[in-house]
Amino acid sequence: MRRSTALSLTAALAAGAWLAARRLRRRRPLAGGVALVTGGSRGLGLVLARELGRRGMRIVLCARDEEELERARSGLAQDGIDATGLPGDVTDEDGTRTLVADVEENLGPVELLVNSAGIIQVGPAEAMSVEDYRHAMDVLFYGALHAAEAVLPGMRARRRGTIVNVTSIGAAVGIPHLAPYDAAKFAARGWSEALGAETAKYGVDVITVVPGLMRTGSFGRALVKGRRYAEASLFSLLASLPLVTVSAERAARRIVRAIEHRERFVIIGLPARVLRLAHSLMPGAIVATLGFVNRFLPTAAPGERHGIALPAELFRRGLARSILTALGERAARRYNEEPA
Repeated sequence: MRRSTALSLTAALAAGAWLAARRLRRRRPLAGGVALVTGGSRGLGLVLARELGRRGMRIVLCARDEEELERARSGLAQDGIDATGLPGDVTDEDGTRTLVADVEENLGPVELLVNSAGIIQVGPAEAMSVEDYRHAMDVLFYGALHAAEAVLPGMRARRRGTIVNVTSIGAAVGIPHLAPYDAAKFAARGWSEALGAETAKYGVDVITVVPGLMRTGSFGRALVKGRRYAEASLFSLLASLPLVTVSAERAARRIVRAIEHRERFVIIGLPARVLRLAHSLMPGAIVATLGFVNRFLPTAAPGERHGIALPAELFRRGLARSILTALGERAARRYNEEPA
């Protein structure tokens, strides 16, 4: 046997043994602990809160809209889940620190932080202003950073705790018409992986989650620029089709399993796994392919850079309000995503 073949076989066997050991690792109990979920009033955050509550965790939902929070809390209570809703804005560093301090004083130490709060801006890069990029970074990167910095001192001192950072396939591959979102998610993923490497010595786990498109029903809340009707309709379709998207429940169950088994990195959905693998093997070809796809996407109208990003729900029409988006609209009703 050639030496290179032997080395490859040894590496494969070692990887297989590691995977088997990980699967056999004793499941971490979650019952009784406090879980703080940012962006927990709707969408994936709400579904995750329900999954964690079913495992006996005490849930704290954090979001900006108090009415949404109350609807979410009430829905969880009907399922027998102990939940508290606290209004808060993750872009406010001092406010986030105060919120965490209040939770730990009144409910107990935060054992699990789920950074799920987010926004998404859809449109061509030439329609996006520097302020659009700042807005994305404030919520998607600095918002997660603020929450993590608020819980980490206690977790380090107790030498236990878990932080889940929900990023996106847009954190691994630059997707056209999502430039501010891609930029902020790339930053969040890099920070999350580095943080996980550094906190391991304190017994603190950081899980980086890279999901593909999920059927959360949030497409109506996407902020669109450029040719808004076309952007809103296309995004609504893509975020609803079953072969392209993953159900929010499936994604939530996979994330909770990763928490229980102390995984470090999770990719959700076959399309996301295939795209990330292809990009890692032949990045130039994937960028070229995405460039070809971009030729068929809506172009920006003159002066759009100075326009305001508006909710997609205002511009959906035609096929974007048809049977093709039925699954997405059903998800919006289930996950508190329907615009007021």
